[in-house]
Amino acid sequence: MSEIRMSGLADLQKILDELPAKIEANVLRGGLRAGAKVIEEEAKRLVPIGEPRVTRTKGGEPTLHRPGELRKSIRVSMRSKKGIVQAMVKAGNKDAWYAHLVEFGTARHWIKPKNRKSLVLAGLMRELVDHPGARPKPFMRPAFDAKAQAAIQAMADYMNKRLPKELRKAGKA
Repeated sequence: MSEIRMSGLADLQKILDELPAKIEANVLRGGLRAGAKVIEEEAKRLVPIGEPRVTRTKGGEPTLHRPGELRKSIRVSMRSKKGIVQAMVKAGNKDAWYAHLVEFGTARHWIKPKNRKSLVLAGLMRELVDHPGARPKPFMRPAFDAKAQAAIQAMADYMNKRLPKELRKAGKA
């Protein structure tokens, strides 16, 4: 597990306490977003890209799966609840619903058809398919581990640049 050490938080809290709550939250939100962007960029760099492939829907319509959907789904999400501001780096959406399967892998399992008696694979009909599973290809955790300190530095740089401006606006500096 990673360990991150930070110093100067008490001094930062004193400065933030001098600002109105709305400005404090905006400065903190911007700093968190700047830090999360560093991790987002690293995750996008590390995510594996698959090959293009065509599958068929239930109606028999062909669907093209383009490589890079998982990379496009990686994003920064912000949340503020009860005075606590959070920044999260998320992967996956309706097109790249399999993000967790790539990150953590899958166990060996059986595949059975849901609405039919058999599956057709490579032109052969099968009632059951023994899937060997998939190895994990982590990209989110390694991105965090590699860029945690850089993210903290990006947050500090953002706040060092923004706080003096906000203090001047508030008439505190």
